[in-house]
Amino acid sequence: MADRLSARAAIAAVTADFTESTAPREDTEADGPLGWSGYADSRARATARTGERESVVHGLATLGGRRCVLVSFEFGFLGGSLGQRTGDRLEAAYEEAVTRRLPLVSLIATGGSRMQEGMIALTQLHRVARASALLRAAGPAQLAVLRDPTTGGGWATLGAGADVILALPGVQVGFAGSRVRPPGADPLAYTAEGQLAAGQIDAIVPPDELAATLGHWLRALAHRDPAPEPAPEPAPVPAALSVTGLPLTGWDAVVRARSASRPRAEAYLDAYFGMRLPLHGDRCGGTDSGLLCGFGLREGRPVAYVAQCGTPTRPAGYRTAARVIRLADRLGVPVLTLVDTPGAANDAEAERAGAGAAIADAFAAIAAARVPVTTLVIGEGGSGGALALAAPDNTHVTADSYFSVIAPELAAAILKRSPDQVHATADQLRLRPQDLVDLGVARSVVRPGPPGTGTGSARTGSDGSLA
Repeated sequence: MADRLSARAAIAAVTADFTESTAPREDTEADGPLGWSGYADSRARATARTGERESVVHGLATLGGRRCVLVSFEFGFLGGSLGQRTGDRLEAAYEEAVTRRLPLVSLIATGGSRMQEGMIALTQLHRVARASALLRAAGPAQLAVLRDPTTGGGWATLGAGADVILALPGVQVGFAGSRVRPPGADPLAYTAEGQLAAGQIDAIVPPDELAATLGHWLRALAHRDPAPEPAPEPAPVPAALSVTGLPLTGWDAVVRARSASRPRAEAYLDAYFGMRLPLHGDRCGGTDSGLLCGFGLREGRPVAYVAQCGTPTRPAGYRTAARVIRLADRLGVPVLTLVDTPGAANDAEAERAGAGAAIADAFAAIAAARVPVTTLVIGEGGSGGALALAAPDNTHVTADSYFSVIAPELAAAILKRSPDQVHATADQLRLRPQDLVDLGVARSVVRPGPPGTGTGSARTGSDGSLA
């Protein structure tokens, strides 16, 4: 159901601890910068109806025990539209977040820019975008909650530009408002549910869960400057979830990694984290159900995660992974990646969606990360599609995994070998877990850890057994 709460009621729904900041100067021009006849009367009626003198309220708040700067839109004031004085208030909120080094949370309900102020209103989007960029450069996170409606410039700046985008069920979300869409446009595309399916928002949160969810997110995204030293401690290596010895041959390793009964990413994440907060979509219209991304709390400590689920990873997956890794790096949060893919998706649709550029972006995100990245290969490590999400100097493997430059069947085909030579080719590729340690590609073969720890690591012995 669409949220129609006032700005202050929306604030009260998520926190009882809110101190409003001193408002910037109010509009004193009778009918605004354009001299729009009746504009002053419209503002006066909006004030009488809502008790507000502008379309946003902002101040300091505590959500889930975490301090933040909180912005809330008043849709009853001229449709929550952005005018020059709205820009003043929003800019002041961002500046306070920068000064205090606090995250900024926006409870958005807006129809866009204010027509009665013309281009003066539209140029407020430049101010908001610059203020957002300055806060991003300073480090703290930006979270958006999409109320009803979230359209126009408010969606294209505070909403879509946030690090984490949450929406209430059933709300209208889109750059185009309901009265300016093309005839026959699919109405689902302009809803929170449609935007979630298109990878534009991270989650839909019921109203009664919003306060707790925001508190969890603020805890997970607490800013920690990754430079100068000391850098954050790396994420601990997860324990293996299967009890098995090392494979005797290369083909044995491949068969084990491809087994349907082998533990998958979801099981590893559940064992590792006390709580997970998912991030969804690449913000370019794409999603990949075979990749799990987000932030989790492990023994109270935030760790970002990117986990392949055993399917070919699509371009949207790599773009989502890069987004999460860069956000973690900005916030000083260590990263855990779980590698499990036969390789990058290579169908025509993937090529049209920019597979090469997306994989390159994932490589670049890990290469540039200042925070430590920990990788565990839990199944198939298929070529560059797997390597793109692996840490160059901190990769570990399970006994039921393999990592290879190419799948043995494809290598045999390229070499024009007969099918009965695939097994021998697998041996030549030296893709077994113990081979990867010997080659220096992996640091260890992990084994199950003590109950309840979720971590455990061991190097292979000289005889190929687990040490």
